[in-house]
Amino acid sequence: MRSSNPALNDKVFANLAFDESTRMTLQGTVIKSAILLTLAFTTAAYTWNLFFSGNVSAVYPLWIGGMVVGLVLAMITIFKPKAAPITAPMYALAKGFMIGGISAFVQAQFPDVPIVVQAAALTFLTFAGLLAAYMSGLIKPTENFKLGIVAATMGIFLLYLMTFVLGFFGVAVPYLHGSGPIGIAFSVAVCAIAALNLVLDFDFIENGAERGAPKYMEWYGAFGLLVTLIWLYIEILHLLAKLQSRR
Repeated sequence: MRSSNPALNDKVFANLAFDESTRMTLQGTVIKSAILLTLAFTTAAYTWNLFFSGNVSAVYPLWIGGMVVGLVLAMITIFKPKAAPITAPMYALAKGFMIGGISAFVQAQFPDVPIVVQAAALTFLTFAGLLAAYMSGLIKPTENFKLGIVAATMGIFLLYLMTFVLGFFGVAVPYLHGSGPIGIAFSVAVCAIAALNLVLDFDFIENGAERGAPKYMEWYGAFGLLVTLIWLYIEILHLLAKLQSRR
């Protein structure tokens, strides 16, 4: 079993000491996932309210701080899964600040369109649809499927990294981030890859529960799922913003 999500990788199960009385379960992971989503939504709502109450200057430190702290916490969680019961909730809170800032900024650009509500709805509809397809066996994460998603995800990551580095030198990658046909096609492709990562995440969580992984892996699995959902939401929001800017 393979996942392109760096947090959900089969190597995590290596050398784990299993305790039959405290095993990872699907139900437990679902509960942890709901907790993390609630925490992220709470801080996102706080940042959102700050922005639209006129305290825009207070939003940017929370936005940037949430992004940086979230990255640090993600690295700690990935390299030390046992810390997930502590770091995963902290990650959710930090990324919530970032999501709230991004969402408020985009919504302010399109005040007549509920673009954030649309992005959130599409994210969870995509999640629900892929979960149903996975559980019904309609989508089966074969090795070729996994390798394809891993390769595509790494390609996107490297492209984003290159764009970020070139930005420091004042060089902009043409078309990809614009609202033209190429930019929109690129965003659609990235959204599709992000969505398909959910299938790999479901497979990882199910595999962990079947192997009887330790209880703390419920937090780890929920953390990895949240990572993908946040990525998917941001990409969908970006795509909708591109489409709106063409009108």
